[in-house]
Amino acid sequence: MAFRIPNLLRDLFAEGALSSAFVTVFSQYLVTKDEKEAYRLSNLVATTLIVILGILVILGIIFAEPIVFRFAHGYVSDPEKFALTVKLTRIMMPFILLVALAAQAMGILNARDRFGVPALSSALFNVGSIVGGIFFAVLLTSHGFSRPLASIRENPTEGIIGMAYGVLIGGFFQYAVQWPSLLRAGFRFRPAIDFSDPGLRKVLGLMGPAVIGGAATQINFFVNSNFASYIPGHGPVAWLNYAFRLMQFPIGIFGVAIATVTLPSISRSAAREHLDEFRHTIASSIRLAFLLTIPSAVGLAVLNRPIIALIYQYGPFTAADTNHVAAALSCYAVGLAGYSAVKILAPAFYALNNARTPMLISLFTIVVNFVMNWMLVDLLQERGLALSASTVGLINFGLLYIMMWKRIGRLEGKATLITAIKIFAASAVMGLVCWAVSLGVGRAARDLETISRVGARLLEVVTSVGVGALVFYFVARLLRIEELETATEAVLSRLTRTFKR
Repeated sequence: MAFRIPNLLRDLFAEGALSSAFVTVFSQYLVTKDEKEAYRLSNLVATTLIVILGILVILGIIFAEPIVFRFAHGYVSDPEKFALTVKLTRIMMPFILLVALAAQAMGILNARDRFGVPALSSALFNVGSIVGGIFFAVLLTSHGFSRPLASIRENPTEGIIGMAYGVLIGGFFQYAVQWPSLLRAGFRFRPAIDFSDPGLRKVLGLMGPAVIGGAATQINFFVNSNFASYIPGHGPVAWLNYAFRLMQFPIGIFGVAIATVTLPSISRSAAREHLDEFRHTIASSIRLAFLLTIPSAVGLAVLNRPIIALIYQYGPFTAADTNHVAAALSCYAVGLAGYSAVKILAPAFYALNNARTPMLISLFTIVVNFVMNWMLVDLLQERGLALSASTVGLINFGLLYIMMWKRIGRLEGKATLITAIKIFAASAVMGLVCWAVSLGVGRAARDLETISRVGARLLEVVTSVGVGALVFYFVARLLRIEELETATEAVLSRLTRTFKR
């Protein structure tokens, strides 16, 4: 819960509003002005971030207690849990400044069509968080490193505090790893503030509505967590968190990746007023997102229990916890494709200098989510909260798609519908095969659990996922899904060039 508070600010100000607004304006500057003006804009944005977010971090640390009271009111009945959440929030609050600067660096490199290092930076955040967190956990739980794991087990609260410091290490790594690429791209940071600059004002003008426009997922998740904190027991908030993280995995790999590559391209198309190119890029990106996320959603729904058992079911995490997380994950999977498509569509409005439409739609979906939570939480408990979030994601996508179609005209709707139907058909076949393989391998793997519990679970998951992926690929080729054939040709072409070199 403590991490979600700065993480919400990250999605709102850094990887959400800032990323979309800055990449849009920076890409347009590269087309309509020159590199010097574009980099001057980036210096203005970076300096403004340091000032504004620095103040926000200080306020967050000072007022951590009322913030936690607002977001997790259900914890008030447990003073020890509430106090620990406040302390962790104060430790991790500077994360927002680090990740905002990292997001701006990613935006500069992405706008220059450099995607490798920015993608690696996100991975280094995870590495830094884990390695740095374990280091500080050991440092806080013992006077030496002779018994590191035992010390953490004997002092779990101090270990958790150490992991909070690890979040800051990860945020620093995410930013620092991009410095060499920024230097090679010609960027030099020089502090500058000029709130009258039209470029900076345009970025800030887009960010205002974009903060709300890109906030639906995280705000709705916070609302869900608040509802979950009232469900009896210590598990509901954690069950939702585990399920949400697994659902975010394919969104991060596929949805965010496609959106990251799409935004600079459509921003340049909008700056040149090439609307036909803009339409085709958006439509093909949505179809590609469907190709990757619909089978992922089916896979998560069918293989939820073996996947969760492999990753989490150890120690105090019991089979009952696995069943709760699996049920929530199945409900989250319903909206996976919608969430991924929103990652593409919402920034597309910013490229058209229209941040108002996503904002209004997000406000509407936040209301829908609250009403659905209130209706479903007593009936389905955490499953109802996850189902509500998925429904909101699909509604958000549907409304954004309709408004984009009204804004720019035809959006290759017929081709997208046909592709989606084919993908659903291939995914259904894949789901049946995954279920059958998991059932068969799972029975055979039970005999191996006496030798290696992890090995038995890994065998079931890897076999089911591998066979399912092959089945989906061949059925999709049989149905002649164009995006799959195009992607396959691109991969084969890249491999051929690599081997020739």
